[in-house]
Amino acid sequence: MRNTFANTFFEAGQQDERLCVVVADISPAGAMDKFRQTWPARFINTGVAEQVMIGLCAGLALRGLRPFAYTIATFTLFRPFEFVRVDLCYQNLPVTIVGIGGGVTYSTLGGTHHAQEDVAVASAIPNMSVIAPCDPAETRLATQWCVKQERGPVYLRLAKAGEPDLTASAADGFMFGKLRYLKRGEDVCILGYGPILKVGAELAAKFEARGESASLVSVHTVKPLDREGIETALRRHKRVIVIEEMAPSGGLGSRVKEIAWDLDARCRVDCFSLQDAFLHNYGSHGDLLAAHGLDATTLAGKLGLA
Repeated sequence: MRNTFANTFFEAGQQDERLCVVVADISPAGAMDKFRQTWPARFINTGVAEQVMIGLCAGLALRGLRPFAYTIATFTLFRPFEFVRVDLCYQNLPVTIVGIGGGVTYSTLGGTHHAQEDVAVASAIPNMSVIAPCDPAETRLATQWCVKQERGPVYLRLAKAGEPDLTASAADGFMFGKLRYLKRGEDVCILGYGPILKVGAELAAKFEARGESASLVSVHTVKPLDREGIETALRRHKRVIVIEEMAPSGGLGSRVKEIAWDLDARCRVDCFSLQDAFLHNYGSHGDLLAAHGLDATTLAGKLGLA
């Protein structure tokens, strides 16, 4: 996903000279190095100064440019939070904040690099949109939308590398602010965003193996949430399952339960997320998900699919 974003952004940069990127000391630029070498005047590395990164992006946007702030997810929002809130969102500037490694993607780097609550934090700020694509192909579509959008600040939450293709045969196309059905069924609906939707695909296969048809839905636009689409999913399925690699409060699960209550929905709703805890575990991304109980085996057991 990281490389797909960089390649797509580079392609867009060839067509729109307003596009520029401000990074905060990320290796030194990682996948963005091609952009840096081609257009050095449109690339700024602030070093370990995330507040400066966001402030610069605000200034560039006020001068008519289309800046992207790019670094590890925890450092795009948490360290410079006041700057994001006041410089970008209060002024409603068209700046895209690219957070690499949402959730516990940076597993071995520890809690300082785990973006467990980023979606909730970003969603709480007025004027901020939140997009979290589920695979590289959807990342490309989301990036293409971001480079053209004029509505205001966006938090684009990406994973890092090695994500599987989930959307090659998707039933729906990508549209900002709308649910995207990757597969349509009648009995069970699995909602999620980001690469954790891979686990949702595995669970959908298990449901179908026992004779229940399953919908698999990418809720790539977490904010503004497609409330009408969520209501439809709650009405049309006997069971709705939400899976998200995020803290249990303030995310998609909370919103789906709220909508289900308002709708007086008759379906069963199950929500699964990271734990409300900092787990002192060391291991791979999969190891961390398992420790949080967010792996396919654990969830299958909880859903009676084991």
